[in-house]
Amino acid sequence: MSEASLIGLFAATVSFGALLYLAALGELFSEKVGVLNLGVEGMMAVGAVTAFMAAMETGNPWVALVVAIAAGALVATVHGLFTVVLGAEQVVSGLSLTILGVGLAAYLGKGYVGRPPRAELVPVDWGPLSEVRWLGPVLFGQSPIVYLAVLSGVASWFVLNRTRVGLALRAAGESASTTDVAGHSVVALRLSGVAIGGGLAGASGAYLTLSVTPQWAEGLTAGRGWIAVALVIFGAWRPGRVAVGALLFGGTLALKTRLQTFGVEFSPILLSMLPYLLTIGVLVVISIRARNRPSPAPAALGTAYRREER
Repeated sequence: MSEASLIGLFAATVSFGALLYLAALGELFSEKVGVLNLGVEGMMAVGAVTAFMAAMETGNPWVALVVAIAAGALVATVHGLFTVVLGAEQVVSGLSLTILGVGLAAYLGKGYVGRPPRAELVPVDWGPLSEVRWLGPVLFGQSPIVYLAVLSGVASWFVLNRTRVGLALRAAGESASTTDVAGHSVVALRLSGVAIGGGLAGASGAYLTLSVTPQWAEGLTAGRGWIAVALVIFGAWRPGRVAVGALLFGGTLALKTRLQTFGVEFSPILLSMLPYLLTIGVLVVISIRARNRPSPAPAALGTAYRREER
């Protein structure tokens, strides 16, 4: 096992971890305001295809990233309108959003399959820091979206825990009626949280087509949106813990692509299953541990609120 192989593994772990972290942060925002959104996979797919399309048409990867964030937020808002405004069942709406998003992405991207990218988000050059042994290629040779994920995590923690806006967002997910009595619009807060979550999921999808695999193909998200949903539970709805979980699961995704470079013979089918087996195992362990403990989930998660019911 060479040093170069290990460095490559750690660098890929950080890269995949950032991919999962952006999507998981988006789901965390949505759930913090009381809206369960199982459409992360669909929003990621829409973000991925719109980013690639925008990059092809404009030649500017930053414009493509903005387009993907806007597209993800727009798709998420559809879920918000059904669940927050109309009071639709959140699980059904979220699953429908996944099907809609994946199908819409496949339709929009038909003319872009197999085409070489016109613009990519290349790794940031940090000068001497990039030359530091081990740390350089692992931490200072990543795509700009990796650093965006780190900043998003810090900003999310600060907003949710240190600002009045964050307090109002959390209150909407804990006790909507109390939030309403305090003079805040539950509908506006929940729609905002859902839209922010969609934008972050769209950015995660853009990372796929602008950096990780700069091309478009159907099924590119490959179930990573479902891992992001599980990460929120794994991290107990806390941005810091979710980051740790993202690195753990990112490591399994990186291992799947690099284990054979270590000279280890392993079934590629089992390697593909590894991240999802870990997801199921983590959820089972968390469920068992939570039997005799109060749930850290927002109290009003998944519950629609109608003002006239007060």
